[in-house]
Amino acid sequence: MFVQLVGLGDWLAVGPHELFGVEADGRRWSARNLNLREANTSRENGYRQDVLAFAGDGLEVTLTARGYDDSALVECWPTVRNVGATPVTVTRLDSLSLDLAPAELRLLAFTGNWGSEFEPVEQPLAGETVLESRSGRSSKGNHPWFALFRPGGEALAGAVAWSGNWAMRFSPQAGGGFRLTGGLHDWAFAKTLAPGEALEAPPFVLAVGADLDDVAQQYARVGRRHWYPANDLSRQLPVEWNHWWPYEDAEINEAVFLRNVDEAARMGFEVCTLDAGWFGPSDPDTFWEHYRGDWHLVNARRFPNGIRKLADHVHAHGMKFGIWCEIEGLGPRAALAQERPDFVALRDGAALGYVCLGNPQAQEWAYATLARLVTEFGADWIKVDFNLDPGAGCNRTDHGHGPGDGLYAHVRGYYRVMSRLRRDFPHVLLENCSSGGLRIDLGTLRHTHTTFLSDPDYPEHDLQIFWGASTMLAANVLLHWTYSDWRNLNPPPYQTFDPHDPALTRERWDYMARASMLGGFGLSQKLPDLPAWLRRRIEEQIALYKAHVRRFVREADLYRLTPQPRRDGTPGRLWAAFQYRLPDGSEHLLFVFRLPGGEPVRRIRLKGLERERLYRVRGLEGEADFTARGDALMDEGLLFDTLGEQGSALLHLS
Repeated sequence: MFVQLVGLGDWLAVGPHELFGVEADGRRWSARNLNLREANTSRENGYRQDVLAFAGDGLEVTLTARGYDDSALVECWPTVRNVGATPVTVTRLDSLSLDLAPAELRLLAFTGNWGSEFEPVEQPLAGETVLESRSGRSSKGNHPWFALFRPGGEALAGAVAWSGNWAMRFSPQAGGGFRLTGGLHDWAFAKTLAPGEALEAPPFVLAVGADLDDVAQQYARVGRRHWYPANDLSRQLPVEWNHWWPYEDAEINEAVFLRNVDEAARMGFEVCTLDAGWFGPSDPDTFWEHYRGDWHLVNARRFPNGIRKLADHVHAHGMKFGIWCEIEGLGPRAALAQERPDFVALRDGAALGYVCLGNPQAQEWAYATLARLVTEFGADWIKVDFNLDPGAGCNRTDHGHGPGDGLYAHVRGYYRVMSRLRRDFPHVLLENCSSGGLRIDLGTLRHTHTTFLSDPDYPEHDLQIFWGASTMLAANVLLHWTYSDWRNLNPPPYQTFDPHDPALTRERWDYMARASMLGGFGLSQKLPDLPAWLRRRIEEQIALYKAHVRRFVREADLYRLTPQPRRDGTPGRLWAAFQYRLPDGSEHLLFVFRLPGGEPVRRIRLKGLERERLYRVRGLEGEADFTARGDALMDEGLLFDTLGEQGSALLHLS
């Protein structure tokens, strides 16, 4: 049984457990009141899989559980099938239901909203506690992940691998402890199963470990080996330039893009991405949001020679060409809504602003549209965005779904489109984005190669969201840009970067840039207009990232050496340190940051070293070179007493 696959052991109350939960036609079904008909175990490449078949009263529930080698991580999901002679309506589907043993537990979770992703919620677990998203996007409201901690620091971390609405509940039990349930949200959800029809729940992932780093590393290792798609471009972890923040759609055009491409090639970038603003009517004042859906139109006033010319120019410089597309979005002026009214997502007759991919014909259109970006435009990288909240989703009944499962059908349709693109164009990298970081989850990351973390990108924000996102995802699938020069006429008060600011020093820029180097590295700047010194420094940092940093981002285990840094200036959270350890333990990379207001002296204790081994500690740009024993580096740590505010250090250990 899957609870024996991992070391859940004393985390669990004495059984029997529900294991899963299905509410259908007013009754709840689980392993407690269904009959176990069959149990099979198999070994695959790197995991053990148990399949348990339950049946009773016209329902068959097949529970699949996978336990991954060299980890204490398991994922499970039930599939419900109507084996009776009449329709059955499912109104709740819990992928997992386990009873936790009585214990003093502390909860860590993250709320999420635009510009405030990965805001921590830390509290004792007490009373009925529900983590959920009802926005229709997985990390709008709350991120689909949690961790529980015992007083000794041992951790249990869980996540729902789903991109729509979800819920995780901690319900107090009469004898103490909590019942943990999670999976699809039951809010506004109902799926009527005809005889013979089935409904599959999203996976629920659980891992236990000695501490937060231990469970996060298990998520990352299993993700890299089993979940994340990969191709040559994603494995390269290329350095990206994107046009958006300094130009938006108002100032981007063919000449501007090509000038930046020329400069990007000289500076060492490897991808140039054309963001929003390339499509729609041939009018220089076209606003990108209004015409989402009309991807067949290229704005000829901005790009008189078409998009292929841009791609060819990028390719001629030896770089890859990226393009943005919000394939699900449907702007209020888009002709698509009139030409294909059957594509429009509606709720109670009102348009929701997106194309319902629960409709198989809309899936075909979405696939053909994205495929054309590759075949006709020459795209190597597609940034797939989604900038609205579907809520409970479409409740039309002519889309291939019912009135209560439109969002479920849409998410499944989106997954199918992404999978088909990867199959037919295996060289193309698919980037997940949703108003920045509002659809980040283990479901999306099984269908796209990387995820954009947030629209704002000031360094204190960068550090907070990276710390949070990397509890669930490996560093190599996390993409964020260095502090951007925003054109926005009403930017948030913290988004004030000016490359020509006389107060901008090399030390401050290094602090900004290194915060982005923790994962996938990119910039959104007016490259031809950069001051000469800053252009040279960026060139040096791109070369450094390629030669030394990104192999750690691709492969290494990550340790958080400080509590989560806070963008709001919370005292005690104004230093950040991250340590990367290669799998064989031979090399480590250490990033240290002092945030504004951070105390002037901080001792950073390292982790994962061999106590009696002598390590050479060397600044990658010559700023330090000394040796120290592993036990001293872990017990006493490294003293940082010369970093100014907005200062940083980048050290290599071997």
